[in-house]
Amino acid sequence: MSPSDTAAPVLELRDVSKSFGPVVALRSGSLRVDAGSIHALIGENGAGKSTLVKVVAGVHRRDAGTFELGGEPVDFTSTAESKQAGVAVIYQEPTLFPDLSVTENIFMGRQHRARGRRIDRPAMYAEAERLFSRLGVRIDPRRPAEGLSIADQQIIEIAKAISLDARLLVMDEPTAALSGVEVERLFAVARSLRDEGRALVFISHRFDEVFALCDTVTVMRDGSYVDTRRIDGTTPSELVSLMVGRDVDELFPKVAAEIGEPVLQVRGLSRAGVFHDIDLEVRAGEIVGLAGLVGAGRSEVARAVFGVDAYDSGTVTMSGKPVKARDPRSAIRAGMAFIPEDRRKQGLVIDSSVSRNVAGVIRRSIAKAGLLTGAMETKAAGPWAGRLEVKTSALDMNAATMSGGNQQKVVIAKWLATNPSLLIIDEPTRGIDVGTKAEVHRLLSELAGQGLAILMISSELPEVLGMADRVLVLCEGRITAELDRAEATPEAVMHAATHHLEEAR
Repeated sequence: MSPSDTAAPVLELRDVSKSFGPVVALRSGSLRVDAGSIHALIGENGAGKSTLVKVVAGVHRRDAGTFELGGEPVDFTSTAESKQAGVAVIYQEPTLFPDLSVTENIFMGRQHRARGRRIDRPAMYAEAERLFSRLGVRIDPRRPAEGLSIADQQIIEIAKAISLDARLLVMDEPTAALSGVEVERLFAVARSLRDEGRALVFISHRFDEVFALCDTVTVMRDGSYVDTRRIDGTTPSELVSLMVGRDVDELFPKVAAEIGEPVLQVRGLSRAGVFHDIDLEVRAGEIVGLAGLVGAGRSEVARAVFGVDAYDSGTVTMSGKPVKARDPRSAIRAGMAFIPEDRRKQGLVIDSSVSRNVAGVIRRSIAKAGLLTGAMETKAAGPWAGRLEVKTSALDMNAATMSGGNQQKVVIAKWLATNPSLLIIDEPTRGIDVGTKAEVHRLLSELAGQGLAILMISSELPEVLGMADRVLVLCEGRITAELDRAEATPEAVMHAATHHLEEAR
């Protein structure tokens, strides 16, 4: 199916292009979204999705091509024009005013007025309550926006869009920071909006979400439209091939490695209310997957092992030598490297260059007489950036301007530069496209083949099953199963992940 097959779309873009100087961000973008549908927009990082969305949102003006809304040609010069025309964009991290109430955020700039031109707060509160009731959620309209979860902030943005009678809602990676329960609530809201006849565009790297929520999917590659298909008429493997322009039969290129002696040994690690009596071991050349539901304690265990967080009892040893508790420097000296779940906030100095980030942990070892220059950082970072094929024209590029996949590679390069014997990596491919996921998986497999011990935490079960030699499953802070690669089936992992929950019922 091409973008011109059916009639009366809410949104239609045909052969839209956009360049920024010599850089072509969008070559030929096409997208058709009908009323009463949820339309997925997918593609690798750099495929042109964000630029296309920014044209629709009025952030950028297109250079060429057709842009119609409700069958009428439009050419937005600002986001205000886009909103006035009935377009709303819900971003991964909404930007509410934290000091204002939920209701004030919804009606910012268009407050209800009573006699004497005074703001009619009771009327606004009542309207906000009606909006939340319509969406099937419970949020206090009087509470300040500060402290709200990302999920609640997104719901408030959706309520604002409905109050403006938006006919098109674009949801750009809305689930990246949400728990499973929050994702389900967001999906219920999205389905209710679809059933009202609104048109939704859903951008995500997660195929399970695309297939669970969407009716139709459009694929982009290298700034151009590739294909549009009904969800019930395609498969994830077909979409992967369309996204990367080649067959990707093996997203998890796991290579058998020789398993050596224990590198990391954790015994009886406990922290009250968080995790209990954790025993685990990772050997040289082995990838151990840490699986479990959100909130099971996986990341907390990893942070305690590396010394970021405290623990009440237990021991951590590296190659038989004890590692000091609550001391990341001691962990690094022992040969540990830790790539956290939130690479932007915890893994990178986001406003610094690639070379400064890569050289960040080894600065003391490359400095001369206490002096460290940019040239020294570049010399140290160059081989690692090259090895990981970081796609950047220069090592002095700001990390904030890079794609999520390249940011992840920079964090990995930074820690590999320490020449570790153990790599702890939390959510290695969260928020990156399928092609880059395969590259990261290949890299992890190669590192294990070279004798590196790897402890991998992931919420994506196919990733755990595809890459791990052994799987440890956590449920409510306890290890409930240890499964060899041959034993680790989706059913076995999920049974262990819900074991304590089932017993409590």
